[in-house]
Amino acid sequence: MGRLSGKNAIVTGGTAGIGAGIAKMFAREGANVCIVGRNADRGGKVVQDIESCGVKGLFVQADVSATQDVQGFVQQTVEQFGSLHIMVNNAAVIHQSKVVDTKEEDWDRIISNNLTSVFLGSKYAAKAMISQNIQGRIINVSSIHAVLSEPSCSAYTAAKGGIESFTRTLASELAPHRITANILSPGATYTELTTPMYTPAVKEALFKRIPLKAIAQPHDIAYGALFLASDESWYMTGSTMTIDGGYIMDGSLPDAAYWEE
Repeated sequence: MGRLSGKNAIVTGGTAGIGAGIAKMFAREGANVCIVGRNADRGGKVVQDIESCGVKGLFVQADVSATQDVQGFVQQTVEQFGSLHIMVNNAAVIHQSKVVDTKEEDWDRIISNNLTSVFLGSKYAAKAMISQNIQGRIINVSSIHAVLSEPSCSAYTAAKGGIESFTRTLASELAPHRITANILSPGATYTELTTPMYTPAVKEALFKRIPLKAIAQPHDIAYGALFLASDESWYMTGSTMTIDGGYIMDGSLPDAAYWEE
């Protein structure tokens, strides 16, 4: 307990799923947390959970792809809490259509909400940290689909790949200020959005690929964010922490063998 005592954090997309899991874990470890999202009812409930840990909570309804909104919630956090130590760019949306059927407006919306939002959040969080000489932590949430294809989700995968490339450059630029920037890359995770997708057939297929034979819960991903937000990760920057039950690393062939025993 207390690994983030005295720290102030922002978590975008913090009203549900992985974002809410991260926000609650940060609060349990002593951080004041501002969550950013669109749903005020959900936001209010997460703030209640945050404040039940004896720390300050704040919900800001905002568009993470709009410059003015991002500047606004960073400023509100600094005004309410006094400073900003941790920025988690987690907000994301998804759109399904094959490349040949994807409309430009859908592409632009996904890139704006998933990638431009990370640029804006990182930019204004870094400016706030630098102005107060804070050795902060920026955590950008990607996906294993930054490196794996996901048919019918080309804009989403492009955005996630962009997050990883962007974060490495960000890490280089912020290193002189002792601000770290790292990537958190989750695999299959139960959230309000994804749970209906995990039908018995999908889970059977996943478990053939995932060595640990399980789908993560939001708190499993949040533990990774906690490490990246803590002082323990001070010598880690520009890196990707993948939490996927071994999905990416496993090169075996399910139900097959190269050599017969």
